[in-house]
Amino acid sequence: MDDLSTILRSPYVVVAGLVIGAFIASRLALAILRPLIVRAARRSAWEWDDVLIGAVATPVSLLVAVQALRACLPWLPIDARGVGSVYSVIAVATSALVMWIVFRAIDVVVGMMAKRPWAVERPASRSLLKIASRVFKVLVVLLAIIIVLAQLGVSVASLIAGLGIGGLALALAAQKTVENLFGTMSIAVDQPMREGDFVKIGDHVGTVEAIGLRSTRVRTLDRTLITVPNGDLADQRVESFTARDRIRLACTIGLLYGTTAAQMRDVLERLEATLRAHPKIWPDTVVVRFKGFGASSLDIEVMAWFQTSDWGEFQLIRQDILLEFMEIVESRSGGFAFPTQTLHVVNGEKAPARQQNKRSA
Repeated sequence: MDDLSTILRSPYVVVAGLVIGAFIASRLALAILRPLIVRAARRSAWEWDDVLIGAVATPVSLLVAVQALRACLPWLPIDARGVGSVYSVIAVATSALVMWIVFRAIDVVVGMMAKRPWAVERPASRSLLKIASRVFKVLVVLLAIIIVLAQLGVSVASLIAGLGIGGLALALAAQKTVENLFGTMSIAVDQPMREGDFVKIGDHVGTVEAIGLRSTRVRTLDRTLITVPNGDLADQRVESFTARDRIRLACTIGLLYGTTAAQMRDVLERLEATLRAHPKIWPDTVVVRFKGFGASSLDIEVMAWFQTSDWGEFQLIRQDILLEFMEIVESRSGGFAFPTQTLHVVNGEKAPARQQNKRSA
């Protein structure tokens, strides 16, 4: 029993018990006050305050517990050295909890702004909001570090002066990092792509998974992950397939040389009618023309655009159109041509020299 009482009287146990008790008390207080706060927030015309109350409940409870510990420190059975150590821990914990609350507030603000009509109608704005959120969080972390160092007794002015003296060396060492940050800003402003877009960067094709502060990750068709520094990405040619408003169908149909002119006109009319009858066709530009006399076929050029940006949907449309083309060609002409060669054999004693050379060969 004496050992147990000694342990319970230990300053560390007292401090831990005080923190736990203050946390429980703050949670109980919030449980009582929260319905009143929520009821008052619902009377307002804004929605963000309702979301914010639920988001910051836990860090606010911990912050209240830590501040209760700060208030009770003079009455705790701890020597002066211990009190100084606890004050340092409280300072670090307070900064961390305030940073946590600010992080939650930033997430709430970004989430609410992303639901606005101007952001819903402009996907580029939502991507810009994500990048801005990350930048603000980095700034909050840097500010929290400076505040913690100041509370721990570190001379912030001397630290900043030291950074100024070593600024040149830091700039040279972090040249690539600064370049990537400026590349991130360039991507955020120009918006050549967004997260979720299907793009082609250099020789790689894939889906943009994340645009970070330093680099961008792209998931390729082989399911590999490519990481491209934003500094290099800002100077590269980025082709976005997601941004297109329609997809082109382009092909060449080869008919047999036995096809008559009347049959050719009939096939051309029916091919164009098939394209224009499709509900997804872009009617302004439909090209179905007799292109010319090929080496082994009569070539028809077909070009049309379909109003879809989904590649899977376009593949189904293309399949249906091509099957209808097959039915038209099979029923209205001699059929499809394929590469062939016709050999003319000349009977008689005198044959062209070139043919004689071929036979001797």
